[in-house]
Amino acid sequence: MRITLDQLKQGQRARIESLVGDDAILQRLMEMGLLEDEEIEVVGFAPLGDPMELRLRDYRLSLRRSEAARIRVTLLPS
Repeated sequence: MRITLDQLKQGQRARIESLVGDDAILQRLMEMGLLEDEEIEVVGFAPLGDPMELRLRDYRLSLRRSEAARIRVTLLPS
């Protein structure tokens, strides 16, 4: 099932399929390690829902939902 990263709920894991766009924001996301075939897990959300906290490899990363909407993922089983 393909969805975007911003649609995941806390505790869900997914594999990055692709990143959408060709601007500086996309380049920054790739520099932070958000690359195709990487596994990612949603750790939590800020009190108002934005930004979201993610676990990628051995570190945690916070992204705005608008940035996460540019990352297409495949949901992994729990």
